[in-house]
Amino acid sequence: MARKDVDVPDEDVVAIARADGAARRGRFARIALFIRQVINELKKVVTPTRRELFGFTGVVLVFVVIMMALVFGLDTLFGFVVQYVFGNGVNAS
Repeated sequence: MARKDVDVPDEDVVAIARADGAARRGRFARIALFIRQVINELKKVVTPTRRELFGFTGVVLVFVVIMMALVFGLDTLFGFVVQYVFGNGVNAS
């Protein structure tokens, strides 16, 4: 991964949050604080490199194929079991 350090909030975000807890703010001030905090968190986002992106995509595709095979196998197995238990719908006279 691109970032190894612990995700620690900025000092200004912590100070604003503590000040907000001490003094009750109005609705719009709380919304503005929330938006500022969201923007500060988005600044911390690290985009993956091309190699990491292809690796993540490959892992997801392999996982999806494995899950599709598992669901297909269970569906086929349960279909055979249901057909064995209930028959094929033809009356044996």
